[in-house]
Amino acid sequence: AGSSSVTTTQNTQPGQLRSGSVRSISRFLTTKEKFHELLDSGGKGPNDDKASDDAAPKETAEDSLEEPQEKKFKVDPDEQERRKKQNSKRIRGQNKSRPHMKPTSYDNRRLCPSIIQERETKCVYGDKCKFIHDVAEYMALKPADVGEHCYLYDTFGKCHYGLSCRFARAHISADLKNLANEERVKAMEGRTPVRNSLDKDLQWRLRKKVVPFTASDAYMKTVFKGGHKAGEGWKKENLALVKTIGPLTDADVIKLRQCEKKQCGNLPFRRICKRFGADITCGEMAMCTNLLQGQSSEWALLKRHESEDLFGVQVEGCFPDTMTRCAELLNNKIDVDFVDINSGCPIDLVYKKGGGCGLMTRTNKFEQIIRGMNSVLDVPLTVKIRTGVQEKANIAHKLIPEMKKWGVSMITLHGRSREQRYTKSADWDYINTCSQLASPIPLFGNGDILSYYDAMKARETEVSGIMLARGALIKPWVFTEIKERRDWDISSSERLDVLRDFTHYGLEHWGSDTQGLEKTRNFLLEWLSFMCRYIPVGLLEQVPQRINERPPYYMGRDYLESLMASQHVGDWIKISEMLLGPVPKNFNFLPKHKANAYK
Repeated sequence: AGSSSVTTTQNTQPGQLRSGSVRSISRFLTTKEKFHELLDSGGKGPNDDKASDDAAPKETAEDSLEEPQEKKFKVDPDEQERRKKQNSKRIRGQNKSRPHMKPTSYDNRRLCPSIIQERETKCVYGDKCKFIHDVAEYMALKPADVGEHCYLYDTFGKCHYGLSCRFARAHISADLKNLANEERVKAMEGRTPVRNSLDKDLQWRLRKKVVPFTASDAYMKTVFKGGHKAGEGWKKENLALVKTIGPLTDADVIKLRQCEKKQCGNLPFRRICKRFGADITCGEMAMCTNLLQGQSSEWALLKRHESEDLFGVQVEGCFPDTMTRCAELLNNKIDVDFVDINSGCPIDLVYKKGGGCGLMTRTNKFEQIIRGMNSVLDVPLTVKIRTGVQEKANIAHKLIPEMKKWGVSMITLHGRSREQRYTKSADWDYINTCSQLASPIPLFGNGDILSYYDAMKARETEVSGIMLARGALIKPWVFTEIKERRDWDISSSERLDVLRDFTHYGLEHWGSDTQGLEKTRNFLLEWLSFMCRYIPVGLLEQVPQRINERPPYYMGRDYLESLMASQHVGDWIKISEMLLGPVPKNFNFLPKHKANAYK
């Protein structure tokens, strides 16, 4: 099933799991020192043959991937045991308190929006306005342009960021006026590329708590009147039918759902996944209380691009009243094909207050939430769960038959428990058992899908579809591999083109000014922290690469391929500078999954 461009290698069986490091072709393997020496030299290699091993450049503390060891002190045995327990807890949530540099920090002296948008009226704030009104002063302070072509101008015919755009030379005249391609602007009239935005009137009404929740209040009265079983009979007339999401029973089709992933499952990334063949896309997890308060940052997670033909939003909460009201609000105000309850989130912030995985052990509240949300929604309600909370105490098989009675339209099961996180392989045998219990309700399986071999193995179970999260972050072209049933030995230049498209989508979504550009860079770096784990098919001694295998140090077939394999954040910065220009002087970035930082 492989294409002619794939290097011939020895295949393992689809179900065979390997642990430890990936087995790469020996001639590509190298040491950590030589790997970083190659990257530091820009791919040129040593200048002459006179260099000896003694003269080889030694790795400095800044270049090292490991943190320097702390000085050891002699401590009391009891104190040592106490510290050991503290350290074991600390390791679990690395970089939880990492500082977040706001994109506005890189552009303190900004041009007033009234001038950027070329309004006929003057700024309403007058002398009290905190932005710059002198165009000449702003142009003297503005960082240099990044490129000759503005993606927004080329796509829409006009860039609404005007003088503040970091590609302004493409659409700014000699007299500093923002140009427009009238023909292109006319062609784009009537199109709404992004939907589900929060309008100011709704935001004001949410903050003042004057939005009516008639259906939710009626449901909650039945709950308060009759206990947790109340609300069981209070449904819309059409809820007697089981809702479905299209033809999920077709044995020849496996639907590919691109899962939510905080920081990385953003709209530009979902566009990349759609281009590679994802069937269903789901937004990032949004907190229901923040949505009800009208927080702009939370509502941004609900935005839907026109290319997302089957799109759902994912919400999290732990109380029936807020979750039901949130469902009613979404049902009335945004355009979605389904609403998903995230009852599989393992993070402490969510779990400790009873949300996420906590709902799986709070079945009374869970039932009230599902029945309440189902009663106010006109679209299917789906649920994402894990195998359980404790590692060796699966409870999903007990919960699934109950959820069928509560009116769930589809279930997604991640084959790991909360305690297990990503330390062990997903349990697809258990997923298969649960899919049989869920029938005729569709059940999607999730966990460890990184290649079409993994997808074919999953297809041997009775799941209706598969959901990808980390696999899509490591190699978004996995959707193409699965649909075409082949390994894709994608080149480094093709991967760079994928990253370039992401930056274009990011500039369209977050803006082409300094603030938007640096926000795009931040999300790009978060993505590269996953993408660097990919090993090209042509370098593997055995395919496929497994998602939990540790990539060794290896030399790529060209300098760019080696650079993309680096797990050092400084090399990710180099890749971002190829696409978005130099980083600001005060730039710093602390990755989510590594302890090394860039300042």
